[in-house]
Amino acid sequence: MVTTDNRPRVLYVTHRVPYPPDKGDRIRNYHVLRELAKVARVWLAALADEPVTDAQQSALNGLCERVAIIPVGGKSRWVKAGVSLLTGKSLSEGLFNEGKLTTQLNAWANETKFHSTLISASSLARYQRLPALSELPAHVDLVDVDSQKWFDFADATRGPKSWLYRLEGQRVRKLEQALASTASTLSLVSKAETDVFNGFTKPNAAITATNGVDLKYFHPMNTVPPKPACAFVGAMDYFPNIDAAVWFATEIHPHVRASYPEAQFHIIGRKPTAEVLKLGTLPGVQVFGTVPDVRPYVAAARLAVCPIRVARGLQNKVIEAMAMAKPTLSAPAAMAALQAIPGVHLLRPTTVQEWVRAICELWLDIDRREELGNAARSYVEHYHDWTICLSPLIQRVVA
Repeated sequence: MVTTDNRPRVLYVTHRVPYPPDKGDRIRNYHVLRELAKVARVWLAALADEPVTDAQQSALNGLCERVAIIPVGGKSRWVKAGVSLLTGKSLSEGLFNEGKLTTQLNAWANETKFHSTLISASSLARYQRLPALSELPAHVDLVDVDSQKWFDFADATRGPKSWLYRLEGQRVRKLEQALASTASTLSLVSKAETDVFNGFTKPNAAITATNGVDLKYFHPMNTVPPKPACAFVGAMDYFPNIDAAVWFATEIHPHVRASYPEAQFHIIGRKPTAEVLKLGTLPGVQVFGTVPDVRPYVAAARLAVCPIRVARGLQNKVIEAMAMAKPTLSAPAAMAALQAIPGVHLLRPTTVQEWVRAICELWLDIDRREELGNAARSYVEHYHDWTICLSPLIQRVVA
């Protein structure tokens, strides 16, 4: 019996391999792919800056009609980035400029009639402008306002880094403004990000499609009693996470230990830099680095903390800890994308003194920790279901 699959054919191009969903962009891209695969036939082309295992390939094959993994890396990548900067474009556009990807997309376009294209970042826009694809509806999942991120980095640093970050912000903003006039859909992860983007482009230029959390995977795990520790999860080669870990370890944790000498600060996350590893020499600070599963580390700690001072978009680490019913403390910048109510679903300290006081008040108050944890789990169940969160984007891609 011959069956016909009439679902629309969608070409999805990502700047990194969207599996496993173990860090910010991979988490988002994986769930976009999973939701898209429910209603469309997907051709996935992904750039890879690290080795891809057979297990990764197999998982993606199970969701897609075709999968192409295009390796990028080495000195030539940075040469392309430099040329991009010298010709008036952003470093990001140069970093993701790969001829083999162009060849692959052209080959697919010649043999397949696509319904639309979707890319995972503004830096991939060049591929939607390929002659073979340029007439198709072009959708861009911006996620965050990257130009503003670079401006934030510039404000948080000094010297040549600050200058380079600001220049990158200016170049990326030009790209974002151009996309506002050409793309069929631009999506961002929160209303706060959407408002920023629409403010420098035009009203209603972008829509909001926020992040969810895998509620079956991130579930409450009973650890009795939890260790006297604050847990911080994140990619530890990323500037905002590095800054947050250093700040908490040096400015907050010593004051907590003054009241509770047994207090520990656990740093969990891939690729810790030398600066982060050095924190492990401080009293009560332990750097775990890359772990196969972050959940036991979060579950085992008394509190989850996200002391990020420079942040855009939505912090997955926050809603994942909340989904595990872990009492969570988050800096204001890390929860701007959430509808959570401070004091009800989580705590939002703003100064060193407030951080120390909030942690110390929760340290021995089991009832208050349980109250916050239960409210946190209820919040993510209501607001962060992936299917509902991504539907504004998915519906447009397949329309």
